[in-house]
Amino acid sequence: MTSSPPRTLCAQLPAAEPASTVRLQGWVHRRRELAALTFLVLRDRTGLAQVVVKDTDLVVPPEETTVEVVGTATANPQAPGGLEVTDPAITALTEPAATPPVELWRPALNVSLPTLLDHAPVTWRHPAQKARWQLAAASLRGFRETLDAAGFTEIHTPKFVESATESGANVFCVDYFGRPAYLAQSPQFYKQQMVGVFERVYEVGPVFRAEPHDTVRHLAEYVSLDAELGFVEDHRDVLRVLREVLAGMVASVHEHASAAVGLAGADVPVVPEEIPVLHFRDALALVGAPADEPDLAPEHERAIGAWAKAEHGSDFVAVEGYPMAKRPFYTHPWSRDGAEEARWSNSFDLLFRGLELVTGGQRLHRPSAYDAAIRARGEDPAAYAAYLQAFEHGMPPHGGFAIGLERWTGRLVEAANVREVTLFPRDLHRLTP
Repeated sequence: MTSSPPRTLCAQLPAAEPASTVRLQGWVHRRRELAALTFLVLRDRTGLAQVVVKDTDLVVPPEETTVEVVGTATANPQAPGGLEVTDPAITALTEPAATPPVELWRPALNVSLPTLLDHAPVTWRHPAQKARWQLAAASLRGFRETLDAAGFTEIHTPKFVESATESGANVFCVDYFGRPAYLAQSPQFYKQQMVGVFERVYEVGPVFRAEPHDTVRHLAEYVSLDAELGFVEDHRDVLRVLREVLAGMVASVHEHASAAVGLAGADVPVVPEEIPVLHFRDALALVGAPADEPDLAPEHERAIGAWAKAEHGSDFVAVEGYPMAKRPFYTHPWSRDGAEEARWSNSFDLLFRGLELVTGGQRLHRPSAYDAAIRARGEDPAAYAAYLQAFEHGMPPHGGFAIGLERWTGRLVEAANVREVTLFPRDLHRLTP
């Protein structure tokens, strides 16, 4: 009995020895039936390969059927990579596939957003669409590798929590064995506590925001790339680590997803050696907003992004010193250059091409500071006893940041809506697929 040759991936076919027998497995990406022959384009996880069928009695299954093709590697300058498969034996690995809701063989996936999302298990098969997640996956790899090299430890924290992290109005309440619990808005409390163990930690995981926003930039569930580090001077130390992380993510995209960059039409940024920084009050003046404005509006972010590009040639700009009134209670007050202004905070937002991508900053670390901050909100510190015990037992000055993966990927491909780069988005209206 003759054993089958090992599987050849589509990307490996150009390196096959001409006239050798090869075995491919994948999906029927396209079939083009001509008078004397049929061209079958096979798709697998690595790309496309061309199969030439001259036997008119050989049945080529419909598009998206999974098949095995055993044939001869044959040189053809017009085929992808210069080689194609001839004299094939084609075996269907499943029943004939139903007609897909979109034509996946077309170079561009020009469909409406509802069609894209309603049929996500199939539309993600399109090479250009799949490339978008390959960019995200390479970015995740770069995030992890950069922090691993900098002495960080990856952690995973609970997504059922007893109390809200940032504000009670934007949490999902769930029945937890007969008592109320919440889906975590962020791993903030836990990653701070773990600074007391490992000094430097990071987490990649889902976070949940019950914000009734039906906008192109908000999701009810998204992937957050969180990091927290101890023994910082202030938020600028955090920003420097963030800069290294972004550079690592960009480098990983180039190294591990270079083909996806072209397929997805991504514009991969250059991360400057030093990210431009604006104080919040100067940012307000730059965009002509009132000096008592508590936050930046989307149009302000776009204007500041345009300024950073024009003045510094940078796709990134950090706005520091946001008003304490707009920051969570654990935020450290402004303390740079010996100044101490009650209004400002040691925190920042990083804008990427005019859109908020990252929130970060320095946290409080003294128990007395937490007691005062929580009482100032009209709350009892006892309600945060589980969180505060780490600080009672000694915590270093620390800070951290969180990157929204979907926003990052969306800016890479200039997506009009963050849902376009989210595998299965959850928002105000969508719970399926």
